[in-house]
Amino acid sequence: MLGPIDLARKRNPAAKTHALPPAVESLEWLANSPGVREVLRFFARERRWIDEQHLTLCRIAAPTFQEQKRAEWMAAQFNALGWEAKIDRAGNVTAQLGPAEKNTPLVAVTAHLDTVLAPRTPEDIRVEARDRFCGPGVADNGTGLTALLAIAKALATEPKPQLPLGNLLLVANVGEEGEGNLSGMRFLCRQSPFASRLRAVLVLDGPSTNHITVEALACRRFEITVTGPGGHSWSDHGAANPIHALARAITWYADTRLEEPPRQRPSSWNFGVIEGGSTVNAIPASARVKVDLRAEAARDLDELSESLAAILERALRAENERAVSGRVTGRLKETGARPGGRLAEGSPICGFVEAVDAHLGIKSHLDCASTDANIPLSMGLQAISIGAGGQGGGAHTVNEWYSPEGRDLGLRRAFLLMCLLLADSAPAA
Repeated sequence: MLGPIDLARKRNPAAKTHALPPAVESLEWLANSPGVREVLRFFARERRWIDEQHLTLCRIAAPTFQEQKRAEWMAAQFNALGWEAKIDRAGNVTAQLGPAEKNTPLVAVTAHLDTVLAPRTPEDIRVEARDRFCGPGVADNGTGLTALLAIAKALATEPKPQLPLGNLLLVANVGEEGEGNLSGMRFLCRQSPFASRLRAVLVLDGPSTNHITVEALACRRFEITVTGPGGHSWSDHGAANPIHALARAITWYADTRLEEPPRQRPSSWNFGVIEGGSTVNAIPASARVKVDLRAEAARDLDELSESLAAILERALRAENERAVSGRVTGRLKETGARPGGRLAEGSPICGFVEAVDAHLGIKSHLDCASTDANIPLSMGLQAISIGAGGQGGGAHTVNEWYSPEGRDLGLRRAFLLMCLLLADSAPAA
């Protein structure tokens, strides 16, 4: 397995020599081969069409658990282009360019459908000065979904590369963000009809081309609920208060973590949603908070979780000792978990993407992040997550933006990497 990753470490792909599939003489040879050459030109020539698809799909709201309308739209686009698209039991859109032979190994290129925030109206997705797209989900993950459509149209309308295209599976999957808990990718890799045939998974997530995610950041999500008797703010003053207990637990946990010496392996914690009470002059009967814990090492994640439980108990005791009446009780419930994992040492996909970056002049580095790639990486499959090109920022906020300048570079990168994976999936002659 790859060792710990220094996130600040930049790599110079041009200084390395990478093994390519036997059928590929060089990246220059591949880029200029019939079919591949035409597709690479397509990405620059069809910029307007690609941008239009991007804006259209982003105007179809798709918050986590409500991706159906966007999924139906994506499936319709694939089918109109001559692909065989279906929506599976999880809600994922899968598309193939003709049926593959039974038991053929598959290369999946994926992008998630859902967004953290959703446009309230189509007008919330807008174009501002210098062709800058603005609105929820335009970068994360309008970029990846648009790349799937661009690849689909290019392969449907341009001369076909001499590659086993029957081995290619395009997937627009549900449940990547928040409490979706990677449900779409879990189904694809573990339960779908394609699961046993997956040999490589290329995840397209966001725009940036400077990273290659090869290590899955493990994550556990919890919901803490504290309940008490409630009451009137004046006549019942001093009764055990769930919000007071919860606020104390949050503060103590954050203080405890900040007081610890810096870890060799990075970790994080976030109290992301807090709710409780009904009005300002009533002692609440309940309160809750949602917590996100992340760590590169499983033992660190377990320690973060155990510490959270211990501090909650301490906060409950403190509130009950202070109260003149009533008691509070608490429940810590795990609501989701993203498994960790690392790309195995010597996996072809890592060498392939670095070779492509060297060919295109992209300076990239290996990183650790929580993405759809967590699931295949945890299963030992070769998988990476990369950006689909362009520039963006403000992800997961109302000020999210995306600029398509440089998008074609990201599309060429993804397509060349896909070609290498397909060439590698073909049986030896």
